[in-house]
Amino acid sequence: MNHLIEQLTQNAAGNFFLLAGPCVIEGEDMALRIAEQAVRITERLQIPYVFKGSYRKANRSRLDSFTGIGDEKALRILRKVHDTFGIPTVTDIHTAEEAPMAAEYVDVLQIPAFLCRQTDLLVAAARTGKTINIKKGQFLSPMAMHFAAEKVVEAGNRQVMLTERGTTFGYQDLVVDYRGIPEMQSFGYPVVLDVTHSLQQPNQTGGVTGGMPQLIETIARAGIAVGADGLFIETHENPAVAKSDGANMLRLDLLEPLLTKLVRIRQAIRE
Repeated sequence: MNHLIEQLTQNAAGNFFLLAGPCVIEGEDMALRIAEQAVRITERLQIPYVFKGSYRKANRSRLDSFTGIGDEKALRILRKVHDTFGIPTVTDIHTAEEAPMAAEYVDVLQIPAFLCRQTDLLVAAARTGKTINIKKGQFLSPMAMHFAAEKVVEAGNRQVMLTERGTTFGYQDLVVDYRGIPEMQSFGYPVVLDVTHSLQQPNQTGGVTGGMPQLIETIARAGIAVGADGLFIETHENPAVAKSDGANMLRLDLLEPLLTKLVRIRQAIRE
């Protein structure tokens, strides 16, 4: 039986858990370097860690946007990260057919926000027996996510976590309603705050999503203060040259000081 959620949420240090890594797998060396750095930091801070990397990007603004290095190649890199560092991994899936394929390589299947109501996708993911992370649609209330989670549970899989990633505010902005974190926790599932995607500025005129990375610490601190079970942070050695979502990723060398502050906040609210 899959007990990953219990391992993430019932750690001895009482810390939040972390899903972090590059937006998309750009290559093996890059993925291993980021994972190595993140493992070193999270082990020191006693933060349960899941390496994140999309093997393919399906939701892109323009036809010429980078989508990936090849599905099998990227999935094999995710498996190598798992085998090298002994850590779980998470990746997005976009269709029901992708679920069993990706499940052969990773520990957590992530349902993108725009697809969180897709019944066939949720059921197919559930049937793999993997942990399922469902991102809340930018167009949904927190309470509506109960139905997405129940689709997975009713398909026979109780290993569910939900992720807040902001709500559409006008055409080119998102806002985080922190009331949604305890609201979704009331369903009985861990709730993650997606810090970096909450700072996206979609639908820019040039066809490339913008972002406000200067507010990453602000969003993360608030999320921990209201009791988020986990954080989701996309990070890259040099976001300026990242092939996807560089405008809102955290620079890798800023990860350790940020997490150090967040652990102190977690300890303060627990006391």
